[in-house]
Amino acid sequence: MRLEQVPTPSYVIDEGQLEKNLQILARVQEEAGCKVLLAQKAYSLYATYPLISRYLSGTTASGLYEARLGREEFPGEVHVFAPAFKDSEIDEVLEISDHIVFNSERQLRKHSDKCRAANVSVGLRINPECSTQGDHALYDPCAYGSRFGVTIDKFNPEVMDLVDGLHFHTLCEQNSDDLVTTLAAVEEKFGQYLYQVKWLNFGGGHHVTREDYDVDLLISEIKRIKAKYDVDVYIEPGEAIALNAGYLATEVLDIVENGINTLVLDTSATCHMPDVLEMPYRPPLRNGFEANEKPFTYRLSSNTCLTGDIIGDYSFEKPVEIGDRLYFEDMAIYSFVKNNTFNGIGLPSLYLMDKNGDCRLIKAFGYEDFKGRLS
Repeated sequence: MRLEQVPTPSYVIDEGQLEKNLQILARVQEEAGCKVLLAQKAYSLYATYPLISRYLSGTTASGLYEARLGREEFPGEVHVFAPAFKDSEIDEVLEISDHIVFNSERQLRKHSDKCRAANVSVGLRINPECSTQGDHALYDPCAYGSRFGVTIDKFNPEVMDLVDGLHFHTLCEQNSDDLVTTLAAVEEKFGQYLYQVKWLNFGGGHHVTREDYDVDLLISEIKRIKAKYDVDVYIEPGEAIALNAGYLATEVLDIVENGINTLVLDTSATCHMPDVLEMPYRPPLRNGFEANEKPFTYRLSSNTCLTGDIIGDYSFEKPVEIGDRLYFEDMAIYSFVKNNTFNGIGLPSLYLMDKNGDCRLIKAFGYEDFKGRLS
């Protein structure tokens, strides 16, 4: 079926756009001599892992379940980081991981013997205390009081005997100029220790496949660090892999007129695109414009009872009618990985659209998926 025929609500992943992104990342991997990993926290539609694994070197995980998914479905390296690891899970994590990164010296020392016995490469996350995100403290791992990474004043040089590499992650949807700024801070504070490790992980947040991203600068910085410190370099973008590679198809169920014309949709910000409320974030909409830019402005809302479940205000060139279909764009990343069934709202189906525009169902969800989470 075509995009216009899939039932709503549904996520539709654009395989063609996904591959275009992967080709850009493969260029970085080849020209810079680094390894690019898929950050599964942003995108984990493993039906597309056979395609992704043709271009990238492995996956990163935020805990046991993502690590298992990477090991079972992706033929590449498995890297794991978590703020802390549970005693009941650490053995299984080590059994399926190639790299593990600890967030503190305490966690590192606690688990280091098991890591060595399991022949897993060990890393420590550092915090260069270099914020490049403006006022977005919620997404700034270097914000004051951040729980992520060891700052230089708390760094104990003795831990270098226990680690193979260092890891930092400071960016969020940013260009390579911010990476340059971050690397300067990393080298200023931790540079002497970089000569003692085998690898350095630049973390995620690199918006490599965005149209205005300076890919050449990223490549040159990776090559510079590799040459200067004789280390292997990893980057682990999540958004860049599936940027602009997905749609969320929805239908207008009703129109409420109370000072504002509000479209009630069969999708939800709080259930199906929570970043809209958490970041906050205004998702792009096909044939939709800024409020009042075109003649007909509507507030887009959902079918839940949460008053604030509002997606945003959009304008259109012609009136919107009940039964019309709308298509939110850039819905592959941080969407279905964050889904929930608040209010008993069903989960959208998952479709894959090939390069010819034909869509095939990957998975549909029903009542048992809702009920099974509750008891």
